[in-house]
Amino acid sequence: MALTPAAVWTISTELVLALDERLGTPVDSYVNGTQTWLTDSESGGIHLEWRLHPVASYRTPAGCTHYDVWDAVVGGLASGLGTEHLALGSEHRELASLWDGLECFPAYGDEVEPPILVGTARDMLGIAPSASGLVDHQRIGDAWERAEGTVSLVALLLDDLRAG
Repeated sequence: MALTPAAVWTISTELVLALDERLGTPVDSYVNGTQTWLTDSESGGIHLEWRLHPVASYRTPAGCTHYDVWDAVVGGLASGLGTEHLALGSEHRELASLWDGLECFPAYGDEVEPPILVGTARDMLGIAPSASGLVDHQRIGDAWERAEGTVSLVALLLDDLRAG
């Protein structure tokens, strides 16, 4: 069983705005709702992958594509509308109906010690993670695929970290 160092944050307005301010626009947006960033730390040359994971049974808001969601959410949050009334396509949705939280882990299978990952990620994002440690991505991914996306990846990650 291969374990991967990971840091996890639960979803919040502050988290989304910090991602936008510090990491910018996602490098990729997936149909399943995932938003992804790749970064290099300024010191130490650590390559990190950041994944904003969708809620269980995620559905793209009507009138949006998966590419539209990030900008629409950030625009709504930045305008001060709050997390409960985000205008997304032809719907109004809550932030918590889109994403459960953020995961950061070493990109490209790089070997990074968990404390180094956590410190680097915290410094880059400006927010300490809710949890961190080692996770079994294979087991978590298999469980999510078996459930056909009806379980929360963030809940699976947090469970794995708590079982640590």
